[in-house]
Amino acid sequence: MALTPPPFDPANIQGDIVAGLAKKAQHFVFFQIDDNVDAFRRSLAMLIPIITTTPQALVQRQKIALMKTAAKQRGTPVQTLTLAAVNIAFSQAGLGKLGITEDIGDTVFQQGQLSDAGNLGDSGAATGNGSFDPDQWLPAFKETIHGVILIAGDSDATVTATRQQIETIFSSGQQAGLHEILTLTGSVRPGALHAHEHFGFLDSISQPAVAGIDVKPNPGQEAVRQGIILCGRDGDLSSDSRPSWAVDGSFMAFRYLAQLVPEFDTFLKNNPIQAIGLTPEQGSELLGARLVGRWKSGKFLPHSFADTDRAPIDLTPLQDNPAWGTDPTKNDNFQYDPNSEERCPFAAHTRKTNPRSDLDPEFTERHRILRRGIQFGPEVTTAEADSGTSDPANARGLLFVCYQSALADGFQFIQQSWANAIDFPDKPGVLPGFDAIIGQTNEDGVRTINGVDPNNPGGTLSLPMQWVVPKGGEYFFSPSIQALRTRFSLTT
Repeated sequence: MALTPPPFDPANIQGDIVAGLAKKAQHFVFFQIDDNVDAFRRSLAMLIPIITTTPQALVQRQKIALMKTAAKQRGTPVQTLTLAAVNIAFSQAGLGKLGITEDIGDTVFQQGQLSDAGNLGDSGAATGNGSFDPDQWLPAFKETIHGVILIAGDSDATVTATRQQIETIFSSGQQAGLHEILTLTGSVRPGALHAHEHFGFLDSISQPAVAGIDVKPNPGQEAVRQGIILCGRDGDLSSDSRPSWAVDGSFMAFRYLAQLVPEFDTFLKNNPIQAIGLTPEQGSELLGARLVGRWKSGKFLPHSFADTDRAPIDLTPLQDNPAWGTDPTKNDNFQYDPNSEERCPFAAHTRKTNPRSDLDPEFTERHRILRRGIQFGPEVTTAEADSGTSDPANARGLLFVCYQSALADGFQFIQQSWANAIDFPDKPGVLPGFDAIIGQTNEDGVRTINGVDPNNPGGTLSLPMQWVVPKGGEYFFSPSIQALRTRFSLTT
């Protein structure tokens, strides 16, 4: 891509990448392209007009915000706004099936996530031919997947109706053009938990602000150049080696992550942090907060256990404050003390995956991603909570999605070099241990984490099991609207 890229136009970018699709429900339809490739490409041309762009996604979000504001002023419940959104992305196998043979400049993407599963620490073993077999993956993710269609909306009914529209497009000719491999469905949690993942913690905090898109970042929200997320833009270190049609596209990492919530809750219950004035229940809540790096409300951990100057009135350093945690002007406005884990363990999930002041910001910018996942599965039943064991019939977790311009610097790096690395962050005389939430190893031995108990800073806590279990995934490329029109689809 030696030529200067065209002027930046958000309408050229699929909406989920830098804006995020507004959703209460979402379907991920994983597919294979049939042998009549031209039939698929002609159907794709008919799909493009309903693909949601960045401006369209932003307008949907603005409408929702206005409705929430109006409802708050009236003192009435927020009405549901009917909306739907569609995006599409392709694997390396999908590019090959379409006859797109140019080197897109990302080796991790080209090899695919199945080949990367061992590097990511997924459970499994080496096979006789030298490859790695992730033993917890669904069989569908071990098949060839050419692409995925993302369908989001205000309800499952809206998403299903939109899917039927898409199915009509791809069956309008003599050839269907594609066939489904697997559909995964997600939905936000009910009521006050709607923005929380299944362990109970507020999600999607600490997203970077993208230059030219997020014009009013919240206090503490770190800005990144467009090329950290978008191919061919300022900050993309591989822009010169990519084909011109890759501009404004982004690599999407998808992970199907099961969460063993009753088991996690039982671990917290059995290992409360002992502190003056705390009940056992509060000690368990504090343990969870120090494993994650935030309270369940989203509030970051205090500066120290004697410092309350950053907190609203009545906030104590050992207890949550939900109102403060949900305030976007406050819940991301902090830095870690690089010399201390008193307020937050070095290996806490949020610190591992976004080290902030533990590293030079010029270095960490390269490793920022935009997360766009959604929860799946039912709430924990009374029987599961009482037994402390997940019922296989009630699978729940996260359909994890993130975007970046380089998988080796984004998702793969964060998982392999930070979450899984027991010596990260590098601190003199300290071995931080695993990220207790997503850190993993496919080698023998028990995971451990250090510095969790503020009363015993040098103490080691054993993590008896993996509470987040990868069940599959794939790497995709989400092309620009222009690329979909000129390189991927066929109009004649």
